[in-house]
Amino acid sequence: MLTKLKNFAEARPRLASWIFLAVGMVVILIISAPKDGTLTIGNWIFLVVATIGLAGLCAWIIGWEEGDGKKDADEAKSA
Repeated sequence: MLTKLKNFAEARPRLASWIFLAVGMVVILIISAPKDGTLTIGNWIFLVVATIGLAGLCAWIIGWEEGDGKKDADEAKSA
């Protein structure tokens, strides 16, 4: 099971980081949200979807540096 997760993370690093960040951020959202019942089901759904989208944006931005390094390495090889 663990080797499957490792292989998945190596094959698709951005998707793996998106999933990891999304799970962590949703857990933090659930823990830190007010428990007095002021959030409706619609509010919860919106917050969870927005949190997952934000995690995807973060994973995409983190991947910018990874892409830059590959371009620099390719340019150095061709020169």
